[in-house]
Amino acid sequence: MKKLKKIPRFKNEDEEDKFWATHDSTDYFDFSKAMVNPSFPNLKPSTRNITMRVSESMLRDLKMLANKKDVPYQSLVKVFLDEKIREEMNP
Repeated sequence: MKKLKKIPRFKNEDEEDKFWATHDSTDYFDFSKAMVNPSFPNLKPSTRNITMRVSESMLRDLKMLANKKDVPYQSLVKVFLDEKIREEMNP
């Protein structure tokens, strides 16, 4: 087992980028001890905004349903979409 080198302190990201561009990380890390299945419990999936046109009556009904369930109507739309997508993907 080889002795690992100590990682220097960097003044900024540019200095660190230059360092790692010219040095082998295996001299500084023992990758055999790395986690095989890392867990990120607080990581939120990336989201993207979309625009969707719906009739005023559909929006009114959606808002009434959301109000009954005590959730924001946009959240209810996401739940409905998720349920339908899962249903269609796994018939």
